Amino acid sequence: MEPNTGATSSFSEGTLQNHFLVAMPGMRDERFSGSVIYLCAHGDDGAMGLIINRTQQLGFTDVLVELGIVERSQSIRLPAPARNMAVRSGGPVDRSRGFVLHSGDYVVDSSMAVSEHICLTATVDILRDISSGRGPRQALMALGYSGWGAGQLEAEIAENGWLACPATPELLFENEVDSLYDRILGSMGIDPTHLSHLTGHA
Repeated sequence: MEPNTGATSSFSEGTLQNHFLVAMPGMRDERFSGSVIYLCAHGDDGAMGLIINRTQQLGFTDVLVELGIVERSQSIRLPAPARNMAVRSGGPVDRSRGFVLHSGDYVVDSSMAVSEHICLTATVDILRDISSGRGPRQALMALGYSGWGAGQLEAEIAENGWLACPATPELLFENEVDSLYDRILGSMGIDPTHLSHLTGHA
């Protein structure tokens, strides 16, 4: 499938779209304790994002086999980025549904532009293209997502539940998932041991 310029653009100023949300010690929902979320959408009607620092037991190859895209016996022939890709646990909502965040060099009609450099695609075609080496230069896959209703995320931030900072592709597509929490805080100049003294928006 050839990339095109048909991505739906929805990013705008004044929102937390294309930001990282780092769970603070004040986070009341245990499902998000210690999590880092990449916000794909944020507006007056709510927000949607993917947890990026938790992984599933199954890998990307397992997903391809389950969907019938490749045979298990052929998985060794997959491009290295596909063989080595971890599948993130994106959130508690719709956990069987897959989402791919990826670099903007790959765009299809169903892609949503999250930022100038990052898109979200949730169709099986991108999985086929990644498996054949025709996919985006950088990508991560998540099953499930995290969602908020109108005003809910803002209330959680006001209650010291989250710390927000602009996202970077370098950290978003970082393969060392276990260190992401500390690395993103470090990029903000924050020592994790000092989190209890901070609040809100960096």
